[in-house]
Amino acid sequence: MTDGIVAAGHEQVAEAAAEVLGAGGNAFDAAIAAGFASSHCEPGFTSLAGGGFLLAHRPDGERTLFDFFVDTPGRGRPAGELVSHFEPVTVHFAAANQTFHCGLGSVAVPGNLAGYLHVHRRLGRLPLSEIVAPAVRYARTGVMIPSTQAMDFALLAPILLRTPEARRIFAPAGRLLTTGDTLRNIDLAAFLERLGTDATATLYEGATAEGLAAQMRGNGGSAGGGRVTVEDLAAYRVVEREPLAVGYRRRTVLTNPPPSFGGALLALALSWLDDAGAPPPNGSPELAVRLARLMADVDNHRLADRPRATRGTTHVSIADAEGNEAAMTTSNGECSGDVVPGTGILLNNMLGEDDLHPDGFHAAPAGTRVSSMMSPTVVLGADDRPELVLGSGGSKRIRSAILQVLIGVIDHDLELSSAIDAPRLHWDTDHLEIEPGFDDAVVSALRALAPVNVWPGRSLYFGGVHAVAPAGGHIPWVGAGDARRGGTVRTVPR
Repeated sequence: MTDGIVAAGHEQVAEAAAEVLGAGGNAFDAAIAAGFASSHCEPGFTSLAGGGFLLAHRPDGERTLFDFFVDTPGRGRPAGELVSHFEPVTVHFAAANQTFHCGLGSVAVPGNLAGYLHVHRRLGRLPLSEIVAPAVRYARTGVMIPSTQAMDFALLAPILLRTPEARRIFAPAGRLLTTGDTLRNIDLAAFLERLGTDATATLYEGATAEGLAAQMRGNGGSAGGGRVTVEDLAAYRVVEREPLAVGYRRRTVLTNPPPSFGGALLALALSWLDDAGAPPPNGSPELAVRLARLMADVDNHRLADRPRATRGTTHVSIADAEGNEAAMTTSNGECSGDVVPGTGILLNNMLGEDDLHPDGFHAAPAGTRVSSMMSPTVVLGADDRPELVLGSGGSKRIRSAILQVLIGVIDHDLELSSAIDAPRLHWDTDHLEIEPGFDDAVVSALRALAPVNVWPGRSLYFGGVHAVAPAGGHIPWVGAGDARRGGTVRTVPR
């Protein structure tokens, strides 16, 4: 028997969650411990100053989507005073270059830290000091950088090296850290240690909030140009929402509701597939073509003002022996390249992602919750018992990655690891991106439908689905991590 299981995108993140489960914590304690650990171990994907969502399901049937994504800033300042500073940075991907906007003008009001503390108060069991302890240890003594994070660091190098504060974290010896190097963040360790004994020692009030606001305005010779104010930080609130529910193959799929759009688009795709009847055989050209057409239809259905998502994203799925399940997805965008003074916390660049702001940068009023494609998901069987807990990083590929794993597990009875490892395809505006591994007949059928770009290997571009699922027998749960994004699984023996 086990006391719980964790699927995450980094070994130490999974270890942090497992450690908390083993100490008597529940799935929500473990998810929050994973979030704190990710802020150090996966800095290319997430941060305490990012934003995210946690879908909680409890054995009594209670289900809650905790929305702690970012807000647009600018409270307390006249519009004429809000002059933002953006710095365009070009990131060189394998198949294309893309320009992102970073700097203080790209920073939205942080949500992750508020979300972790809110969920801990609502559903947690262990003292906060025990929840943050693994992250404090990792940040102080350091963790070895795995290849997934090193690859992300290399992509984001122009951003991670743009300020002296960020360079002290990512290039302490004058060169960018890479695979096998040790990542330390002493300021972050000290911040988390203080937080463990004083839950008010956050970004949202007191000296840290004042320092962050001063940084935004320009302090000590810095350029400023940021919009986040003390009023923004004090007004930030976590929102509890009823999860979006959609029927699929005599099951109920719970996911992220509006104002975010990822869950709604996933639900739409599942609904259309359910109406289409029995699926074609797994691996067949017919199935691939049906999926491609479905993805194109869903993409066309997406209204012009619906944003896509953030790119630097990570996910953790957790279940405990009491019947609690937590699916949590968080992001920091690509990060702004700026650090909250004295904390080691990397700021987000959510205001600098043009596909999050189709009406133009800074068009939304201050205090507006930014939308996202992040879609933490729980699948319930006919008896309302959980069958699958999953989610993914990967920008607009989040919905296609989750959809293909659901189809593999539910429609084709694949083992969870096989469904996650299977090659993926994704419709991107007017063409298909596909991973290697599809039969020639499948590729030919897809080429007859639309232009196809076949990637040379599997890539984090196609998401990173980390999931846990019931297995029956003497092992209550199984899990699988996505190798595309450093996936790993930990179980906690009873």
